[in-house]
Amino acid sequence: MKSKLAWVCLAAALTTLLCAQADPAPTITLQDALARARKYGGQIQGANLNVLQAKEDTVQARADRLPSVSAFNQFIYTQGNGTPTGLFVAANGVHVYEEQAVVHEELLSAVRQGEVRRAQAAEAIARAKAEVTSRGLNATVIQDYYAIVAAQRRVVNVQTSVGEAEHFLDITRKQEKGGEAAHSDVIKADIDLRQRQREVIDAQLAVQKAKIALGVLIFPDFSAGYNVVDDLQQPPALPAAEEARAHAGVSNPDLQAAEASLKEAGLEIVVAEYQYLPSLGLDFFYGLDSNQFAAHTTIPGEPGQPAFQQRNLGYSAQATLNIPIWNWGLTRSKVKQAELRRDQANLDLSLARRTLQSNVAAGHAEAQTAQSQLESLRTSLDLAKENLRLTLLRYQAGESTAFEVVDAQNTLIQARNAVDDGLTRYRIAVANLQILMGTF
Repeated sequence: MKSKLAWVCLAAALTTLLCAQADPAPTITLQDALARARKYGGQIQGANLNVLQAKEDTVQARADRLPSVSAFNQFIYTQGNGTPTGLFVAANGVHVYEEQAVVHEELLSAVRQGEVRRAQAAEAIARAKAEVTSRGLNATVIQDYYAIVAAQRRVVNVQTSVGEAEHFLDITRKQEKGGEAAHSDVIKADIDLRQRQREVIDAQLAVQKAKIALGVLIFPDFSAGYNVVDDLQQPPALPAAEEARAHAGVSNPDLQAAEASLKEAGLEIVVAEYQYLPSLGLDFFYGLDSNQFAAHTTIPGEPGQPAFQQRNLGYSAQATLNIPIWNWGLTRSKVKQAELRRDQANLDLSLARRTLQSNVAAGHAEAQTAQSQLESLRTSLDLAKENLRLTLLRYQAGESTAFEVVDAQNTLIQARNAVDDGLTRYRIAVANLQILMGTF
């Protein structure tokens, strides 16, 4: 029975190994993650759909300025009363058939560019907002990506501390056997080891949760079975403050959206003022408007005269000039409303410029501070390592306590984590600054 169970376990292990070799977990770089997020991110897809909708508004605005062709089809039946026209005097007969092709054009629309330019400005706003969404998604992906990297480094650090705790537990046991340490030291070392082991489990859980958070953004279906590349040791150079401000002022989508909104608001005024102007419409009709549904109608002649045919197909044209005179201030109110919107857009543009300048300054200061602290953090790590080594030597010589050793171990693990957190902070700060500059 035991032999059979062993073979079953071996077969299961081999199956798992073969499946793992056949379908290895993909390794994702930061650029891969950003590309995947742009492909599968619902926010980007929604923003792109808004751009396409705005583009169709532009197409419709252009088409609205061109002549339109329609087919007019109508049949009118009038109650008969013994006369050719029927009961209703306005009718042309008991039966009236109308089959006409109609061409309509607003002649003055050819010189009115406001609607098209307004639609183009709205399309530019939609494109800028799509870029805002894309950069916001980039920031989220970068944050989640380096959360995984930091969590993986924390796992390594805690695993290293487990080895150090095991080493200290071994020393306390040997010291106790030699009569050089109390049993309480062994208990203290054992408690510290168990705490480190629990921290490993928590750190591994943090990695899994961070992968889940990023996996939702970069895969079409939910997946957390992937690896990321740790590039914290090769951080990008920090751009100069002047360079950051120059790039951000040129390519920032928030600023572009605010400028396009101001342009659109100005064109709203132009379009509203069109209602002060007259409209001139031209309509051309060709087709049938007859009491018979036929191209020709046979008309009986006078007594002694033969019947003859009358052609029913024909054309007509009409021009309509509509001059606005009075609408209770409706047009004036619409113009005033558009002017207020323009003023609001101007304020928003001013705020967007100031906000961009403050964000660039704050982002550069954050990255610069994080960079300046890296050397100090590394020095603190070296000192913490030396402190633990010396404390262990003093403990073995009977000159320090177990509490001092555990405290030195805690200081070392905190120093390791602080270095990794500092590298992560600098990498994210530079990436956020590059997003503002439009170079990421």
